[in-house]
Amino acid sequence: MNNTGQIHHQTDYDIVIVGGGMVGISLALLLARQNHAWRVLLLEAKDFGNSQQPDFSPSFDARSTALSWSSRTIFHAADLWSELQPHSSDIKNIHVSDRGRVGLTRINAEEVGVEALGYVLENRWLGSVLVKKLAETSVEVRAPERVAKAEVVQSGVRISLENSADIINASLLVIADGANSKTAQKLGVHSNHQPYGQQGIIANIGIESPHNGVAYERFTEQGPMAMLPLPDCDGGARCALVWTQPPERAEQLMAASDSVFLQALQNSFGYRLGKLGKVGERTVYPLALTTASEQVRRSIVVLGNAAHSLHPVAGQGFNLSLRDVATLAEVLGSARSECESVPESFASLETLERYQQQQLRDQQRTLLFSDNLPKLFSQSASAVALGRNIGLLLMDLAPGLRSSFALFGMGMINREARYD
Repeated sequence: MNNTGQIHHQTDYDIVIVGGGMVGISLALLLARQNHAWRVLLLEAKDFGNSQQPDFSPSFDARSTALSWSSRTIFHAADLWSELQPHSSDIKNIHVSDRGRVGLTRINAEEVGVEALGYVLENRWLGSVLVKKLAETSVEVRAPERVAKAEVVQSGVRISLENSADIINASLLVIADGANSKTAQKLGVHSNHQPYGQQGIIANIGIESPHNGVAYERFTEQGPMAMLPLPDCDGGARCALVWTQPPERAEQLMAASDSVFLQALQNSFGYRLGKLGKVGERTVYPLALTTASEQVRRSIVVLGNAAHSLHPVAGQGFNLSLRDVATLAEVLGSARSECESVPESFASLETLERYQQQQLRDQQRTLLFSDNLPKLFSQSASAVALGRNIGLLLMDLAPGLRSSFALFGMGMINREARYD
């Protein structure tokens, strides 16, 4: 893995990936495992620094990511899971409830026939493992580096770099630099932004009782909340909180003392985890559904949050992006194998549209679910509340419905487990 401090002579690449986050690195790693000798360049705006942490220990305040079963299979195929799993917390059960009402659904991994419905691990460890694996590949990395200008030319995309002032050429440009991507905007790919009028509060919570691998999803009149099981820290049990609130209430909760915040959370969540005894660093961000106006053009693909940024209610954002990454890598590899006489055909519009068509149903279903679920549970009308609570109770009583819901959350509905 090369960094900016070294001399670079290569200016032509098969694939340039803009964005060295979890999505961009995951794509680079999957491509590196193929037998196509891809010439790949990864550009990241921030310096990776010393991201490798062999002496990792949990941090109470660390942010985390919930990985679905499909994400586990993808990371397993990339030879990453054996390093990720020891620092993850299994989601053995999912408990869904509607505050103040009788509706309740419980889903367990054993019933679906898997060891866990998902896994929660700290971003710090996930990122360090990805960067460590990236350093073992032939992928070239320039960091910190930004795209100053990008233009489509006959041979692909010509890119002017900001820090080095180099001009490079790529057969395919993959844009994975986050929501409201500046690189996408430079190419005229804009975002459709639909605010929810809500804010998401993120914090880790110390709990009195062991979580026993249960992920709680609780819907309240103000918005949904999730308490996700985390590995213990310093001998204490903890959960990752995602709490949706109206902006005014979120501002009050962010300004409140720890004791006032915890009491408000306890009132909304209840005592399923005993007394809530500690809250870590709190962060808040506005919630919106953001989708790119285009995901593919000739020689261009938009991935990750640059393509779609979802409501966090179901924890599907990164997992959907990782399924996009796996499908894209598979389609690119197949195109390279099928057209050896025209090696650049992998960047053709026909090939990239094939990728988009393969992922279209998954994307549409996941976006629709993540968008409509919080809207459904935010309605207080008696008829709507009665209907959704009957639905929760029916699901709790019907194994088939529970299994279908679980498979959807695992990213496995109508999807071959082809990444093992």
